[in-house]
Amino acid sequence: MSALPNDHPAGTLALEAKFRALQQSLRSLGRLLVAYSGGVDSGFLTWAAHRELGNGMLAVLADSPSLARSQMQDAVAFASEHGIPLAVVHTDEMERPEYLRNDGARCYHCKDELFTVMEDYRQRQGFDAIAYGVNLDDQGDYRPGQQAARQHRVATPLLDAGLTKDDIRQLAAQAGLRIWDKPASACLSSRIEYGRPVTQEALSAVEQGEDALRQLGFRQVRVRHHGEIARIEIAREELPRALTMEMSAELTRIFKGLGFAYVTLDLEGFRSGSMNALLPAKSLAEPRR
Repeated sequence: MSALPNDHPAGTLALEAKFRALQQSLRSLGRLLVAYSGGVDSGFLTWAAHRELGNGMLAVLADSPSLARSQMQDAVAFASEHGIPLAVVHTDEMERPEYLRNDGARCYHCKDELFTVMEDYRQRQGFDAIAYGVNLDDQGDYRPGQQAARQHRVATPLLDAGLTKDDIRQLAAQAGLRIWDKPASACLSSRIEYGRPVTQEALSAVEQGEDALRQLGFRQVRVRHHGEIARIEIAREELPRALTMEMSAELTRIFKGLGFAYVTLDLEGFRSGSMNALLPAKSLAEPRR
């Protein structure tokens, strides 16, 4: 089997070598569960695992209030398009007080819940290993969920193959996967400022706000929840369309309708993980179980 699909041009030699390393890593894991969210990283990993292992793999999509319905529907659709076996499991991070308090370790507790559920599923269904879609670029950001993955001994095939985010997008494009340029989309809880409790109401306001922005034609967006204040991030190349009196009036109408008293547009534009800039240095230490 060639490293890249025969009906697409091969990438550079370096990228080809990385893809071969990914194939080898996947084959070494045996019957495999893949933590799947429908984003480009987990989507590409899921596709590659299915291509390599066939029905010896299963994509596992975790359903909870922090997963936007539009994201869930798209994840299910992508798996169906490629004949990828999929199981939807329910996670209960909203039942964990340490998750709800929303300090710098929130993502750790979310991933700890996910991998606890997946490990139980793995044992009951007779799978050999669990993998998730962390990549090389993720090592340069504050990602406490990676500590949970290490503690649960979750495999990291994309990282082990040395794949960056750009590598993954390039390989996904060459494979004809429609998600190759899908905007990044972390869980809804990541939009709520640290220290403000995660609630169903806050998650719903964020989800409805981002859905409304996409309906207005904006592609890369975040709604940051600061209590009475909605801080809207829109990709810099899309900002000019947002900076009109007409659009300002429409955004004000939408977000005040969702319960926000003040509506702001962040002039720095969209940037992933912008909430982390507000964390004190001591919060960036690895969390404990």
